[in-house]
Amino acid sequence: MRTGFTKRITAALAATLGLALALSGCGATGDTSANTVEQTDGKQVVVVNDVEPASGLIPSDTNDLAGWKVVTQLFEGLVTFSDTGKLIYADAESITPNADASQYTIKLRDGLEFSDGEKITAETYAKSWSFAANAANGQMGAAIFATIKGYDKLQDEHGDKNAQLEGLKVINDQTLQVTLAAPDSSFDYKVGDVAFLPLPSSAYKDIKAFGEKPVGNGPYQFASWRHDSEIKLTPNPKYTGPRKAQNGGVTYKLYTNLESAYADLTAGNLDVLDSIPNSALATYKNEGSIQSFSKAGPGFKAFTIPSNLKHFTGEEGRLRRAAISYAVNRDRIVDKVLRGTATVATDFTAPSIAGYSKSLAGSDVLSYDAAKAKELWAKADAISPWDGTFRLAYAADSGSKQWVDAIVNSIKNALGIDAKSYPFPTQKDFSGAVHDRTIDAAFTQGLQSDYPHPEGYLVQAYDSSAADGKGLNNGDYKSSEFDSLIDEAAKQTTLDGSVKYYHQAEELLLKDLPVIPLWYGNVSAGASKSVKNVKFNYMGLPEYQNLVKE
Repeated sequence: MRTGFTKRITAALAATLGLALALSGCGATGDTSANTVEQTDGKQVVVVNDVEPASGLIPSDTNDLAGWKVVTQLFEGLVTFSDTGKLIYADAESITPNADASQYTIKLRDGLEFSDGEKITAETYAKSWSFAANAANGQMGAAIFATIKGYDKLQDEHGDKNAQLEGLKVINDQTLQVTLAAPDSSFDYKVGDVAFLPLPSSAYKDIKAFGEKPVGNGPYQFASWRHDSEIKLTPNPKYTGPRKAQNGGVTYKLYTNLESAYADLTAGNLDVLDSIPNSALATYKNEGSIQSFSKAGPGFKAFTIPSNLKHFTGEEGRLRRAAISYAVNRDRIVDKVLRGTATVATDFTAPSIAGYSKSLAGSDVLSYDAAKAKELWAKADAISPWDGTFRLAYAADSGSKQWVDAIVNSIKNALGIDAKSYPFPTQKDFSGAVHDRTIDAAFTQGLQSDYPHPEGYLVQAYDSSAADGKGLNNGDYKSSEFDSLIDEAAKQTTLDGSVKYYHQAEELLLKDLPVIPLWYGNVSAGASKSVKNVKFNYMGLPEYQNLVKE
């Protein structure tokens, strides 16, 4: 697939690795607490943590995790996903591709409505997607519509705000035909992205005002928003989808640091905390007043070795990359440094992603084997003797120092070479050096897709079209064999068919190792003992609709 798009949800990958989310200031203000019992129809309201969303609650303009948490409860899309990345139809009755996945026919369920009673039809979706894709409307989620035919024609910021996507054809009230610019077997998953959620007609009258008081079609409806304090949602009685609310509502208590949220949790003033602060990671599992949770999440962590880095090109580079990978004792670092808050990687996606694998051919290169590492390094030295220092760059303000130091020490001890951490003062400095290709070192990199499909990980990070600053392929890895496998995956009309090619592509990555996979960041969370049914979705967040408070 040569058409890419930008990942938009700015989830704090530091938090998914068990490191504290970098927030400043003090705790939330306001009188919301779990001790003040609120009920709807006899069911108790659940109080959960969040931070102030970066913008209004508009699906196609949401690019932060704080807004995502709320918007995805207020709105329902064509599909949703299980906690293991399985596609589940929601507003859609079916999504059917043609022979090469270049065109899709979408059938909607009967009786769909927004919470204000407005009917949801194929025209609703066509208009919503066109609004989101149209540059004249300034929506941050626009780029994900790039695979739909006619997207390029809507990229004039001064154009007609009402112009529609050429590739969308309304057949009747319940049928929408979508023609793509190129085959895309992931499209039925891609429509689960937040930007594809439908908008009611009232949204277009004043989109900014709508974002302050949205009307949706999800399991909950909007009740109130006290900025920097709380957002209240109540169950939507018109919702008929697969995520029906089991509680009396959800109140998001808006914090400015995780320590305050954790203190509220242990004091009984918060029902669910989705990320444990770094200061409590070593002790939260033994905290008697709460339930603790730790499971593999959707965040993939690795370090990239640029394709043009000295000693890491050609056959010499292939041998050295494998040696470096064997030299990293992932299990020990996860256990001793990350305190068990990560899961050692076995592929290039994540456990909550469709097609995730523990049995790829060649995955032994992700295990620790100092003897094998030395053997491969010696073979590389026979091609060109090693000189210099292996450096691993990171941002000093990212909370990564301990595990980066552990990685370079593991490499140094296994290979007997000089290896050093290479800190940049700030994330901005680090990102700039990566983007400008001036870093001249290996560097840490994380990835989390907005939807649980391997395309969201593999295309953006390793396809040639995503190199040279056009995506997340920051090591500028280019392989025509890999690209061809990705193209074949895109043409398949079933998930199993595409996954077969994705796995072949990953097995090629295990040979070439443009990045060295490390681990998946765990969901580290806590809940009051009075809350039942605490489970986490494919994004590593609570399944809010299933939380029940007794």
